[in-house]
Amino acid sequence: MTKYVRLDKYLADAGAGTRSEVKKMIRSGKVRVGETVIRQPEFKVASVSAKDGGDAVLLNGVPVLAQPEFVYYLLHKPKGCVSATEDRQEKTVMEYVPDSRKGLFPVGRLDKDTEGLLLITNDGALAHELLSPGKHVEKTYYAVVQGVVTPDDVQKVSRGLDIGEDKETLPGKLEILNTHPESDPPKSEIRLTICEGKFHQVKRMMHVLGKEVLYLKRISMGPLTLPENLKKGECRLLSEAEISALKNR
Repeated sequence: MTKYVRLDKYLADAGAGTRSEVKKMIRSGKVRVGETVIRQPEFKVASVSAKDGGDAVLLNGVPVLAQPEFVYYLLHKPKGCVSATEDRQEKTVMEYVPDSRKGLFPVGRLDKDTEGLLLITNDGALAHELLSPGKHVEKTYYAVVQGVVTPDDVQKVSRGLDIGEDKETLPGKLEILNTHPESDPPKSEIRLTICEGKFHQVKRMMHVLGKEVLYLKRISMGPLTLPENLKKGECRLLSEAEISALKNR
């Protein structure tokens, strides 16, 4: 079923200006729908562009393409910013997103000092699916920890850990990538996959094992993987294949 929206909203959502600015444009006769000049901001048009079967909306003779209802950005979150839509004291992840439309938010949280993959969207239903504890969406992290991680630690993680909550963590997968027992202090490089999102979960799990996280980076979430060529602080739209994989995982 085709969804219809007000003409001023269509133009504002497409980036033609603020709601008040596009109202002035419409009333001044700068907007056509098809061959007809429309001067009523409340005039209803299809929410999709003409190429997708909607109305041909033109501003000063130039076609204005409708924005999709939902957008999906993949951000390589750097350190030093918080996973929030706004914050009075801290820089937020939204400052890295090249889109000023309302309703965008980060899906889940990465700590201020944690880097890596973060999904930004306005699709609340998909966000709920990804964050719901019952869905068990896998998240994989690369970490450098203080201390030597052992095969015994791997087994403990695979069984679940008591991190001070009502229930133990669900079984996770801990991989030892490298150990540096000769360094001062000794360090290990690990990859950890979990399917929960408890507060500071990775750091708390490592603490229970007698290790402390020195560096943490999320490298995947569900079917999404952080691209190697996406630099810290860079953000890009998800491909159609990535969106499909998220929705049909």
